[in-house]
Amino acid sequence: MYPQNLTGKTAVVTGSSRGIGRAIAARLAANGAAVTINYRSEAGAAEELVAQIVASGGSAQAVQGDIARIDDIQRLFDKAEIAFGPIDIVVANASIAILKPLIDCTEDDFDTLFGANARGTFFTLKEAAKRLRDGGRIVAVTTGGTRMFLGETSLYLGSKGAVEQFVRSLSRELGSRGITVNAVLPGFTNTDMLPERDRARAAGMSPFARVGETDDIADVVAFLASEQARWVTGQNIGAGGGVM
Repeated sequence: MYPQNLTGKTAVVTGSSRGIGRAIAARLAANGAAVTINYRSEAGAAEELVAQIVASGGSAQAVQGDIARIDDIQRLFDKAEIAFGPIDIVVANASIAILKPLIDCTEDDFDTLFGANARGTFFTLKEAAKRLRDGGRIVAVTTGGTRMFLGETSLYLGSKGAVEQFVRSLSRELGSRGITVNAVLPGFTNTDMLPERDRARAAGMSPFARVGETDDIADVVAFLASEQARWVTGQNIGAGGGVM
């Protein structure tokens, strides 16, 4: 069904027990990759996804870890290598959101959000750069909000904007090894992060008159993880249904 054959490949997807990360992990597994599913607190959801993948003939494991903690990131990669061997694909998806006017943001808000989204993703990318096999794929999931003017999002978009610059620089550093590094910027997507009150307005902003589904984003990531995307690197790729 999916042309991107990942048989024999191994993947790590952070923040993949629910939402976009869950769809990405499921898609990579459906395409043949052995997937390590990372979660911070939702063990039941992560194990449920593992069971679904295994029941469909795939390979997967769930590993708890908070990407705001560098030792957890390292342990995640250790467990992925122990279970499935050298790593080919890393999707840095885990993040948190704090949405409030800039004037109301506290020092703790800043430290929490940048600690997870910017610092955590930075060290996930560092670990990926150290451990990926030559010819590997790195994909970071940020947000189409960095291309829009949205109130009450300064901390969230600032932390995601930093990741987009990490990707551009890292792509230059890893090109000699045939490793591609890209970011995917989802638009309004049907997850629990999209408030119900905003869904109709968000759908009206797209020429397709709907919000995105998690599979819409997973398809883009699966392409970037494949051999077909070998000539795409250093890109921040919008996947927003024409919204941004």
